[in-house]
Amino acid sequence: MDDLNNLLHGFAVAATLPNLAYMLIGILLGVLIGVLPGLGGANGVAILLPLTFSMDPTTAIIMLSCIYWGALFGGAITSILFNIPGEPWSVATTFDGYPMAQRGQAAQALTAAFTSSFVGALFATALITFLAPLLARFALRFGPAELFAVQLLTFCSFVGMSKEAPAKTMISMLLGFALATVGMDDMTGQLRMTYGFAELLKGFDFLIAVIGLFGIGEILLTMEEGLAFKGKSARISPRIVWQTWVELLRHWKTFLRSMAIGCWMGITPGGATPASFMSYGVARRMSEHPERFGQGELAGVVAPETAAHAAGTSALLPMLTLGIPGSPTAAVLLGGLVIWGLQPGPMLFTEHKDFVWGLIASMYLSNIVGLLVVLTTVPFWAAILRIPFAIIAPVIIVTCAIGAYTVHGAMFDVFMMLVFGVLGYVFKKLKYPLAPLVLALVLGDKAEANFRQSMLMSQGELSIFWSNGLVGGITGLALLMLVWPLGDAARQWARRREARPAVAQ
Repeated sequence: MDDLNNLLHGFAVAATLPNLAYMLIGILLGVLIGVLPGLGGANGVAILLPLTFSMDPTTAIIMLSCIYWGALFGGAITSILFNIPGEPWSVATTFDGYPMAQRGQAAQALTAAFTSSFVGALFATALITFLAPLLARFALRFGPAELFAVQLLTFCSFVGMSKEAPAKTMISMLLGFALATVGMDDMTGQLRMTYGFAELLKGFDFLIAVIGLFGIGEILLTMEEGLAFKGKSARISPRIVWQTWVELLRHWKTFLRSMAIGCWMGITPGGATPASFMSYGVARRMSEHPERFGQGELAGVVAPETAAHAAGTSALLPMLTLGIPGSPTAAVLLGGLVIWGLQPGPMLFTEHKDFVWGLIASMYLSNIVGLLVVLTTVPFWAAILRIPFAIIAPVIIVTCAIGAYTVHGAMFDVFMMLVFGVLGYVFKKLKYPLAPLVLALVLGDKAEANFRQSMLMSQGELSIFWSNGLVGGITGLALLMLVWPLGDAARQWARRREARPAVAQ
């Protein structure tokens, strides 16, 4: 009952005129970011985060989260109309969405995509509403050892569950750890890897890094690929919306499976992109007509969009309750909370109730607003895509530079943004994942502090991480996630060996 009262209070906070106005602005900016290839939810939030420093933290987080929801909606527009994924998680949507558009069913495909996104996000938001307070109360029992075990589980889960090669994931993460150690050691006061640069005494600014890694890096890669927009136009009418909704009722099993997959991949550090592909694959496997997938099957649009939105929304659950981001965008939002003077974790629910419940209530409102916005403005967003990318790219780069400069008002930050941009470009070219690097950069110093505090408490004994059932269970699960790829590699080796033709005796 207390949680219900808190949620109602959250609606009172989120439904104020300023918050509703920033909610709408965030949705519009997010859809634009999702529509334009070369940006993305994490990129947009990172670029626009400096603009929120003067805002009330509740208003700021509502606007930034709405940018993310809008980007999730907007990615489907380019995927269906232009066969160009506006977001990585929209790739699976192109498999059946674009063939539907080619057949003259663009409006139906877009309606299905937007509705599926709304349903997935609504389910994940309800999950956060009921689970977050319970998880936060449970997390109050955590000490330094338990917190480090949870952070270790997060790092190891990226290795065990990433679609990239484990070695690439670990290299990316180790680089993030190295960057996180730059600056002054909080416990000893010693300088580490500053190399005489006074600007590095406080370490690499997380915000500068993500603007460069995501914003500049993606733009450089997109410019190299010589992107051009050619696609279909669409206009959604109330009649088509109603007819599509009636047809979607027949896919309720696909909705349920996709919501479950999306929420699981969001709470664990899987992310929206693997969730969308996994959900598409499961939908195809469970379908009575798998041969229709790839030819314009409606379920092929429903599955990835539902899972992606459910994953993107549920990624905020571990971020709010444990301070562990479940996605790159959640990691950027985590950095924003720290900048605003808020400490993510269980105490957030007791010390800043207005903030937490205002954010949760805004998730319900913003998804309703987002659905209405995208259903009524599709022709406008499709028209924007006909602007030459040679004009859009410089505007994005200048916006990134302005965002980086406003963090500390220093040109050194703009220079570092460009350095991180080149690093992001190289990582994308070599197909190294950026999410583990960002995660390690955000949580590296916190994990180090918790580990060192644990060692002080145990006088250097690692057995503290098995000292009770809670910390031992989390640590054991983390180690299992770390070695999980070895099992997959062993099974693949065994299958290859069995497939070899027998050698004649």
